[in-house]
Amino acid sequence: MVRKVDFYHKVNGDCPVQEFLDSLSGKVAQKVGWTLELIENQRFVPAKCLEHLDDGIYEVRVKFGSDIFRILCFFTGGNVVLLTHGFVKKTQKTPPGEIDMAKKYRYSYQRRYRI
Repeated sequence: MVRKVDFYHKVNGDCPVQEFLDSLSGKVAQKVGWTLELIENQRFVPAKCLEHLDDGIYEVRVKFGSDIFRILCFFTGGNVVLLTHGFVKKTQKTPPGEIDMAKKYRYSYQRRYRI
């Protein structure tokens, strides 16, 4: 394993990315799982699967049919990729509000774990 993929949890225990994954249909969930395994196990991940967006926030991309499923994430120390939340992308550009939410989650995580 090159990286470890983990899920961000809010202070109250909620896990936005788990809620997103639970909402996906079987075949989409399967493809998302495959993409996350690729990120964990491949040293070089294709940009179509993982792309840097802004200020250390990355986007996991999964295309299924005409939909593109997105999961935002950031790296913590020691090659851990922390997935924050997901959404179905409707526009060409990632909505700034989604990036801001991922930054907010990262800030909360860093404060709690003093990173």
